[in-house]
Amino acid sequence: MEKLKQNPIVKKLGLNRILLACILVLMFVVFKVVLGSKFPVGDSIKSTLNYVYFLGFLSLGVTFVIATGGIDFSIGPVMFCCALISGYCMTSYHVPCAAAMVICILIGFAFGVFNGWMVSYMSVPPFIISMASMNIAKGIASVFTKTQSVSWPMGSDPVNGWFRNLISYKGFPVGLVIFLAAAVICGIILYNTKPGRYILCLGSNSEAVRLSGVNTKKWRMLAYVICGVLVGIGAIFFVGAYTTVQPGYGDQYNNEAIAGCVMGGTSMVGGLASIGGTVIGVFIISLLQQGIMAFGLGKGQQMIITGLIVIVAVYVDVSARRRKN
Repeated sequence: MEKLKQNPIVKKLGLNRILLACILVLMFVVFKVVLGSKFPVGDSIKSTLNYVYFLGFLSLGVTFVIATGGIDFSIGPVMFCCALISGYCMTSYHVPCAAAMVICILIGFAFGVFNGWMVSYMSVPPFIISMASMNIAKGIASVFTKTQSVSWPMGSDPVNGWFRNLISYKGFPVGLVIFLAAAVICGIILYNTKPGRYILCLGSNSEAVRLSGVNTKKWRMLAYVICGVLVGIGAIFFVGAYTTVQPGYGDQYNNEAIAGCVMGGTSMVGGLASIGGTVIGVFIISLLQQGIMAFGLGKGQQMIITGLIVIVAVYVDVSARRRKN
Protein backbone atom coordinates (compact mmCIF):
# COMPACT_ATOMS: atom_id res chain seq x y z
CA MET A 1 0.00 0.00 0.00
CA GLU A 2 2.84 2.40 0.88
CA LYS A 3 4.55 1.68 -2.45
CA LEU A 4 1.26 2.36 -4.23
CA LYS A 5 0.89 5.69 -2.44
CA GLN A 6 4.40 6.70 -3.56
CA ASN A 7 3.62 6.04 -7.23
CA PRO A 8 3.90 9.39 -9.12
CA ILE A 9 0.55 8.96 -10.88
CA VAL A 10 -1.21 7.95 -7.66
CA LYS A 11 0.34 10.90 -5.80
CA LYS A 12 -0.81 13.31 -8.49
CA LEU A 13 -4.35 11.98 -8.83
CA GLY A 14 -4.80 11.02 -5.18
CA LEU A 15 -5.41 7.49 -3.92
CA ASN A 16 -8.85 8.44 -2.58
CA ARG A 17 -9.99 9.73 -5.99
CA ILE A 18 -8.69 6.63 -7.77
CA LEU A 19 -10.50 4.33 -5.34
CA LEU A 20 -13.72 6.33 -5.73
CA ALA A 21 -13.48 6.13 -9.52
CA CYS A 22 -13.01 2.35 -9.29
CA ILE A 23 -16.03 2.10 -6.97
CA LEU A 24 -18.10 4.10 -9.48
CA VAL A 25 -17.20 1.78 -12.36
CA LEU A 26 -17.74 -1.32 -10.19
CA MET A 27 -21.19 -0.08 -9.10
CA PHE A 28 -22.24 0.43 -12.70
CA VAL A 29 -21.06 -3.06 -13.69
CA VAL A 30 -22.77 -4.70 -10.69
CA PHE A 31 -26.07 -2.89 -11.33
CA LYS A 32 -25.99 -3.92 -15.00
CA VAL A 33 -25.16 -7.56 -14.25
CA VAL A 34 -27.68 -7.95 -11.41
CA LEU A 35 -30.55 -5.92 -12.87
CA GLY A 36 -30.07 -6.70 -16.55
CA SER A 37 -32.83 -5.16 -18.67
CA LYS A 38 -34.14 -3.22 -15.65
CA PHE A 39 -30.98 -1.13 -15.86
CA PRO A 40 -30.68 -0.04 -19.53
CA VAL A 41 -27.29 1.59 -20.12
CA GLY A 42 -28.46 4.58 -22.17
CA ASP A 43 -31.41 5.53 -19.99
CA SER A 44 -29.46 4.89 -16.79
CA ILE A 45 -26.61 7.16 -17.85
CA LYS A 46 -29.07 9.89 -18.87
CA SER A 47 -30.97 9.66 -15.58
CA THR A 48 -27.73 9.63 -13.59
CA LEU A 49 -26.47 12.74 -15.38
CA ASN A 50 -29.75 14.59 -14.82
CA TYR A 51 -29.33 13.89 -11.10
CA VAL A 52 -25.64 14.81 -11.17
CA TYR A 53 -26.20 18.28 -12.58
CA PHE A 54 -28.22 19.86 -9.79
CA LEU A 55 -26.81 17.69 -6.98
CA GLY A 56 -23.30 18.48 -8.17
CA PHE A 57 -23.77 22.22 -7.78
CA LEU A 58 -25.20 21.70 -4.30
CA SER A 59 -22.19 19.57 -3.35
CA LEU A 60 -19.68 22.03 -4.79
CA GLY A 61 -21.31 24.83 -2.82
CA VAL A 62 -21.43 22.99 0.50
CA THR A 63 -17.79 21.93 0.01
CA PHE A 64 -16.75 25.56 0.55
CA VAL A 65 -18.88 25.82 3.68
CA ILE A 66 -17.66 22.55 5.19
CA ALA A 67 -14.07 23.53 4.39
CA THR A 68 -14.45 26.40 6.91
CA GLY A 69 -15.66 23.97 9.57
CA GLY A 70 -19.31 25.01 9.08
CA ILE A 71 -22.37 23.24 7.72
CA ASP A 72 -25.44 24.19 5.70
CA PHE A 73 -28.59 22.07 5.84
CA SER A 74 -30.66 24.63 3.92
CA ILE A 75 -29.23 24.03 0.45
CA GLY A 76 -32.05 21.72 -0.74
CA PRO A 77 -34.99 23.92 0.35
CA VAL A 78 -33.17 27.05 -0.85
CA MET A 79 -32.72 25.42 -4.27
CA PHE A 80 -36.46 24.75 -4.40
CA CYS A 81 -37.18 28.30 -3.21
CA CYS A 82 -35.05 29.69 -6.05
CA ALA A 83 -36.76 27.51 -8.65
CA LEU A 84 -40.28 28.19 -7.33
CA ILE A 85 -40.06 31.98 -7.07
CA SER A 86 -38.24 32.52 -10.36
CA GLY A 87 -40.51 30.03 -12.16
CA TYR A 88 -43.62 31.68 -10.71
CA CYS A 89 -42.37 35.06 -11.92
CA MET A 90 -42.03 33.62 -15.41
CA THR A 91 -45.37 31.82 -15.55
CA SER A 92 -47.53 34.35 -13.68
CA TYR A 93 -45.83 37.69 -14.37
CA HIS A 94 -44.43 36.84 -17.82
CA VAL A 95 -40.83 37.53 -16.83
CA PRO A 96 -38.46 36.41 -19.65
CA CYS A 97 -36.67 33.12 -19.10
CA ALA A 98 -33.22 34.74 -18.98
CA ALA A 99 -34.40 37.20 -16.31
CA ALA A 100 -35.99 34.35 -14.34
CA MET A 101 -32.67 32.50 -14.36
CA VAL A 102 -30.92 35.62 -13.05
CA ILE A 103 -33.57 35.92 -10.32
CA CYS A 104 -32.92 32.28 -9.46
CA ILE A 105 -29.22 32.92 -8.88
CA LEU A 106 -29.88 36.20 -7.02
CA ILE A 107 -32.18 34.43 -4.55
CA GLY A 108 -29.46 31.86 -3.86
CA PHE A 109 -26.97 34.71 -3.47
CA ALA A 110 -29.30 36.45 -0.98
CA PHE A 111 -29.58 33.33 1.17
CA GLY A 112 -25.80 32.92 1.02
CA VAL A 113 -25.31 36.49 2.23
CA PHE A 114 -27.88 35.99 4.98
CA ASN A 115 -26.37 32.71 6.21
CA GLY A 116 -22.82 34.02 5.95
CA TRP A 117 -23.63 37.26 7.77
CA MET A 118 -25.40 35.50 10.62
CA VAL A 119 -22.61 32.93 11.06
CA SER A 120 -19.66 35.29 10.59
CA TYR A 121 -20.77 38.61 12.04
CA MET A 122 -23.60 37.64 14.40
CA SER A 123 -21.85 34.48 15.71
CA VAL A 124 -24.93 32.28 15.24
CA PRO A 125 -23.91 28.59 15.11
CA PRO A 126 -23.99 27.29 11.50
CA PHE A 127 -26.29 24.41 12.43
CA ILE A 128 -28.90 26.77 13.91
CA ILE A 129 -28.87 29.31 11.10
CA SER A 130 -29.01 26.62 8.40
CA MET A 131 -32.03 25.00 10.05
CA ALA A 132 -33.68 28.42 10.32
CA SER A 133 -32.89 29.23 6.68
CA MET A 134 -34.36 25.90 5.63
CA ASN A 135 -37.72 26.81 7.17
CA ILE A 136 -37.54 30.39 5.92
CA ALA A 137 -36.90 29.18 2.36
CA LYS A 138 -39.85 26.79 2.50
CA GLY A 139 -42.10 29.49 3.95
CA ILE A 140 -41.15 32.19 1.44
CA ALA A 141 -41.62 29.81 -1.50
CA SER A 142 -45.03 28.64 -0.23
CA VAL A 143 -46.29 32.18 0.42
CA PHE A 144 -45.01 33.56 -2.88
CA THR A 145 -46.47 30.75 -5.00
CA LYS A 146 -49.63 30.39 -2.85
CA THR A 147 -48.54 26.76 -2.15
CA GLN A 148 -48.90 25.93 -5.85
CA SER A 149 -46.43 23.81 -7.79
CA VAL A 150 -44.59 25.56 -10.60
CA SER A 151 -43.70 24.10 -13.99
CA TRP A 152 -40.95 25.63 -16.09
CA PRO A 153 -41.38 25.68 -19.92
CA MET A 154 -40.86 22.51 -21.90
CA GLY A 155 -38.27 22.30 -24.65
CA SER A 156 -41.01 22.67 -27.26
CA ASP A 157 -41.84 26.18 -26.00
CA PRO A 158 -40.62 28.48 -28.82
CA VAL A 159 -40.04 31.45 -26.48
CA ASN A 160 -38.65 30.13 -23.19
CA GLY A 161 -37.84 26.49 -23.89
CA TRP A 162 -34.30 27.35 -25.02
CA PHE A 163 -32.94 27.09 -21.47
CA ARG A 164 -33.22 23.31 -21.66
CA ASN A 165 -30.30 23.35 -24.08
CA LEU A 166 -28.20 23.92 -20.97
CA ILE A 167 -28.98 20.30 -20.06
CA SER A 168 -28.80 18.63 -23.45
CA TYR A 169 -28.48 19.86 -27.03
CA LYS A 170 -29.31 17.34 -29.75
CA GLY A 171 -28.31 14.52 -27.41
CA PHE A 172 -25.02 16.09 -26.35
CA PRO A 173 -24.74 16.43 -22.52
CA VAL A 174 -24.10 20.18 -22.34
CA GLY A 175 -24.94 20.11 -18.63
CA LEU A 176 -22.03 17.75 -17.95
CA VAL A 177 -19.58 20.14 -19.65
CA ILE A 178 -20.93 23.11 -17.66
CA PHE A 179 -20.80 21.19 -14.38
CA LEU A 180 -17.22 19.98 -14.92
CA ALA A 181 -16.17 23.49 -15.96
CA ALA A 182 -17.75 24.85 -12.78
CA ALA A 183 -15.86 22.21 -10.76
CA VAL A 184 -12.56 23.29 -12.36
CA ILE A 185 -13.30 26.94 -11.51
CA CYS A 186 -14.17 25.97 -7.93
CA GLY A 187 -10.93 24.02 -7.69
CA ILE A 188 -8.91 27.00 -8.92
CA ILE A 189 -10.64 29.30 -6.43
CA LEU A 190 -10.15 26.92 -3.51
CA TYR A 191 -6.54 25.89 -4.15
CA ASN A 192 -4.95 28.71 -6.16
CA THR A 193 -6.39 31.95 -4.81
CA LYS A 194 -6.01 33.86 -1.57
CA PRO A 195 -9.72 33.57 -0.63
CA GLY A 196 -9.60 29.81 -1.15
CA ARG A 197 -6.51 29.36 0.98
CA TYR A 198 -8.04 31.46 3.75
CA ILE A 199 -11.24 29.39 3.60
CA LEU A 200 -9.22 26.19 4.06
CA CYS A 201 -7.14 27.76 6.83
CA LEU A 202 -10.31 28.76 8.69
CA GLY A 203 -11.24 25.11 8.94
CA SER A 204 -7.78 24.13 10.15
CA ASN A 205 -7.31 26.77 12.85
CA SER A 206 -9.59 29.78 12.76
CA GLU A 207 -8.08 31.41 15.84
CA ALA A 208 -4.55 31.23 14.48
CA VAL A 209 -5.71 32.82 11.23
CA ARG A 210 -7.43 35.61 13.15
CA LEU A 211 -4.38 36.28 15.30
CA SER A 212 -2.26 36.58 12.15
CA GLY A 213 -4.29 39.65 11.16
CA VAL A 214 -6.69 38.07 8.64
CA ASN A 215 -10.31 39.24 8.53
CA THR A 216 -11.76 35.78 9.20
CA LYS A 217 -15.36 37.02 9.18
CA LYS A 218 -15.11 38.23 5.60
CA TRP A 219 -13.68 34.99 4.24
CA ARG A 220 -16.05 32.77 6.20
CA MET A 221 -18.97 34.78 4.83
CA LEU A 222 -17.57 34.42 1.31
CA ALA A 223 -17.78 30.63 1.59
CA TYR A 224 -21.52 30.86 2.29
CA VAL A 225 -22.02 33.37 -0.54
CA ILE A 226 -20.29 31.06 -3.02
CA CYS A 227 -22.48 28.23 -1.75
CA GLY A 228 -25.63 30.32 -2.25
CA VAL A 229 -24.70 31.23 -5.84
CA LEU A 230 -23.99 27.59 -6.71
CA VAL A 231 -27.31 26.54 -5.14
CA GLY A 232 -29.09 29.08 -7.37
CA ILE A 233 -27.35 27.63 -10.42
CA GLY A 234 -28.26 24.14 -9.23
CA ALA A 235 -31.92 25.19 -9.18
CA ILE A 236 -31.74 26.06 -12.89
CA PHE A 237 -30.37 22.62 -13.69
CA PHE A 238 -32.99 20.95 -11.51
CA VAL A 239 -35.90 22.50 -13.43
CA GLY A 240 -34.04 21.89 -16.67
CA ALA A 241 -34.07 18.17 -15.92
CA TYR A 242 -37.34 17.72 -13.99
CA THR A 243 -39.56 20.70 -14.98
CA THR A 244 -41.98 20.80 -12.02
CA VAL A 245 -41.16 22.03 -8.51
CA GLN A 246 -43.39 21.72 -5.44
CA PRO A 247 -43.30 23.89 -2.30
CA GLY A 248 -42.16 22.31 0.95
CA TYR A 249 -39.62 19.94 -0.54
CA GLY A 250 -35.85 19.82 -0.95
CA ASP A 251 -34.73 18.42 2.42
CA GLN A 252 -33.86 15.06 0.90
CA TYR A 253 -31.08 16.58 -1.18
CA ASN A 254 -29.19 17.99 1.81
CA ASN A 255 -27.84 14.63 2.95
CA GLU A 256 -27.10 13.51 -0.60
CA ALA A 257 -25.07 16.64 -1.35
CA ILE A 258 -23.16 16.40 1.93
CA ALA A 259 -22.63 12.65 1.41
CA GLY A 260 -21.08 13.25 -2.01
CA CYS A 261 -18.90 15.99 -0.55
CA VAL A 262 -17.65 14.00 2.46
CA MET A 263 -17.28 10.78 0.50
CA GLY A 264 -15.01 12.67 -1.88
CA GLY A 265 -12.55 13.53 0.88
CA THR A 266 -13.79 16.80 2.37
CA SER A 267 -13.40 16.67 6.15
CA MET A 268 -16.49 17.47 8.23
CA VAL A 269 -14.32 19.34 10.74
CA GLY A 270 -12.95 21.63 8.03
CA GLY A 271 -9.50 22.45 6.72
CA LEU A 272 -9.45 19.73 4.07
CA ALA A 273 -11.49 19.74 0.86
CA SER A 274 -11.35 17.91 -2.46
CA ILE A 275 -13.27 19.32 -5.40
CA GLY A 276 -12.28 16.39 -7.62
CA GLY A 277 -13.38 13.95 -4.92
CA THR A 278 -16.69 15.79 -4.58
CA VAL A 279 -17.33 15.40 -8.32
CA ILE A 280 -16.74 11.63 -8.19
CA GLY A 281 -18.74 11.35 -4.95
CA VAL A 282 -21.71 13.05 -6.61
CA PHE A 283 -21.58 10.59 -9.51
CA ILE A 284 -21.57 7.69 -7.00
CA ILE A 285 -24.57 9.09 -5.11
CA SER A 286 -26.48 9.75 -8.35
CA LEU A 287 -25.75 6.30 -9.76
CA LEU A 288 -26.73 4.75 -6.44
CA GLN A 289 -30.11 6.51 -6.55
CA GLN A 290 -30.77 5.14 -10.04
CA GLY A 291 -29.79 1.64 -8.93
CA ILE A 292 -32.04 1.83 -5.88
CA MET A 293 -35.01 2.85 -8.05
CA ALA A 294 -34.22 0.07 -10.53
CA PHE A 295 -34.36 -2.42 -7.64
CA GLY A 296 -37.89 -1.16 -6.96
CA LEU A 297 -37.14 0.37 -3.56
CA GLY A 298 -39.09 3.42 -2.42
CA LYS A 299 -38.00 6.89 -1.38
CA GLY A 300 -37.89 5.81 2.26
CA GLN A 301 -35.32 3.11 1.55
CA GLN A 302 -33.31 5.60 -0.52
CA MET A 303 -33.19 8.00 2.43
CA ILE A 304 -32.10 5.22 4.80
CA ILE A 305 -29.26 4.16 2.51
CA THR A 306 -28.13 7.77 1.96
CA GLY A 307 -28.14 8.38 5.71
CA LEU A 308 -26.01 5.29 6.29
CA ILE A 309 -23.57 6.48 3.62
CA VAL A 310 -23.20 9.79 5.46
CA ILE A 311 -22.49 7.96 8.74
CA VAL A 312 -19.88 5.70 7.12
CA ALA A 313 -18.21 8.61 5.29
CA VAL A 314 -17.97 10.70 8.46
CA TYR A 315 -16.70 7.71 10.47
CA VAL A 316 -13.97 7.05 7.90
CA ASP A 317 -13.00 10.74 8.00
CA VAL A 318 -12.83 10.80 11.80
CA SER A 319 -10.84 7.54 11.91
CA ALA A 320 -8.36 8.83 9.35
CA ARG A 321 -7.77 12.00 11.34
CA ARG A 322 -7.24 10.02 14.54
CA ARG A 323 -4.61 7.88 12.84
CA LYS A 324 -2.80 10.97 11.54
CA ASN A 325 -2.85 12.57 14.99
